[in-house]
Amino acid sequence: MERRFNLIKSDFEKHEKRILPRFPFCYLTFKSDDTSRVYEIKDISHTGMQLSLKEDGHDFAADSALKGHIHWLGKSLDIAGTVKWSTQNRIGVEFLKKREVLDRVQSFLQMEEMVKRLKPLHKVEDGLEIPARLKYWLRSDGPVELFVWQHNDGEISKFQVLFLETFVEWEDGQGLKTGRILSKRNVDTPLITEDEWVFNIDPNADVSKLERIKTLVGLISIDLLPAETKTFLLRQLS
Repeated sequence: MERRFNLIKSDFEKHEKRILPRFPFCYLTFKSDDTSRVYEIKDISHTGMQLSLKEDGHDFAADSALKGHIHWLGKSLDIAGTVKWSTQNRIGVEFLKKREVLDRVQSFLQMEEMVKRLKPLHKVEDGLEIPARLKYWLRSDGPVELFVWQHNDGEISKFQVLFLETFVEWEDGQGLKTGRILSKRNVDTPLITEDEWVFNIDPNADVSKLERIKTLVGLISIDLLPAETKTFLLRQLS
């Protein structure tokens, strides 16, 4: 199920693709002051976000200003930015480059807050299809996601962690990879809802990215991730 292949290899960059399961609901939304329309936030970072409308059509063009409110499970954030690109139902937004705006975004997206909102999707029973070898799947909007895969004998074969723009992967026999998220798009399949992620893979594992993900994993409670699995992940990240 969990397919992958390299897209581009060169002396300068290495892009790789992963097909990963997708949770069909997003609780992180944006409401525009101008139109009062509500957008799903597909991706967000400390500098910008990507918005999605379920139906086609909006009035925002490149370089237009945008103001509104981000809502996320009881939290709200006033935000302003500039539209950098748009399609019929997607908008790429860069946050206003003012210290007070960026500080508010950084506070809103604190790692501790995002970890508090992690959901154990491997335990969901409301018709969500889980790949057979996916042992643990934790998700918070953002994106913050952790996938732990297993061999047929139940031993861990691989894990992937996504936190905002950071990607870290460990695979049995292959070791660690780190990278940056470049893009994500929906994949239509008859069996399961999936996303296609494209990453810019670092030439060597980036220590700062590993430390960031190690901190994130360390914050996860054993109610969500068993102690022995958490210890295994932390050991591989060290």
